[in-house]
Amino acid sequence: MSLVPEAPRPRAVMSPDGLKLATYDFGDPDAPVVVAVHGFASGAVLNWHASGWTRDLVRAGYRVVALDQRGHGASSKPHDPDAYSMDLLVADVTTVIDTYLLDDVAFLGYSLGARVGWHTAERIPDRISRAVLGGIPDADPMRRVAVDQAKAYIADSTPVEDRVTNGYLQMAANVEGNDLRALVAMVEGMRNSVEPTPENAPTQPILMAAGSEDGIRDSAVRLAEAAPDASFFEIPRRNHFNAPTSRDFRERAIAFLGGGTTQ
Repeated sequence: MSLVPEAPRPRAVMSPDGLKLATYDFGDPDAPVVVAVHGFASGAVLNWHASGWTRDLVRAGYRVVALDQRGHGASSKPHDPDAYSMDLLVADVTTVIDTYLLDDVAFLGYSLGARVGWHTAERIPDRISRAVLGGIPDADPMRRVAVDQAKAYIADSTPVEDRVTNGYLQMAANVEGNDLRALVAMVEGMRNSVEPTPENAPTQPILMAAGSEDGIRDSAVRLAEAAPDASFFEIPRRNHFNAPTSRDFRERAIAFLGGGTTQ
């Protein structure tokens, strides 16, 4: 018997360009809302529910609205690279906030979801009051993926020579329900998307976090230093892939969402 409570059935929200976005609603409808956005090749249930975040946030008095980003989970998975850009991912989150009639939310994001959160908070500061952004670098690490090799592997199992590309493919393939063609299309489509910089830093209170063993830790520190009202929390004994399961991370994030300072 699973120790993880069953997730609610997804509710479909339509993106501005006509894709289905799967969303999940946890907790008291009248409670303060946390919008949660997962990382690349993950999903809302895996990133936030199976890891204990929804349980602990609901116990702390929050409502959690999570979504499967396009290309992931139960959302639409287009194979066209033009269906993926940071502008489209930000628009997806904004559309979910609008559809749920939410006026003031906190944002919780990890990895790709944190990058989306950085830009969403900067663009709609009147809707997002504070944000927890975990595993966020100051550049897109997926730019290192050899897209041609990834496509050849998917098409006819051609061996992948590039170590980084092979790592991403194997990680993505290990998550049930992932569509490798859609994920590689996302990597290709986001190549020219805007990156987090000091010039586009959100002004809201932000808690930045990364694992002590994560290769992007130092770049996350630099981003925290660039934002006007942000601090950095080092997640002890964690790397990029297992940081979301850290109890220390959850406890620090929930304290911050409750109004704790960024220091």
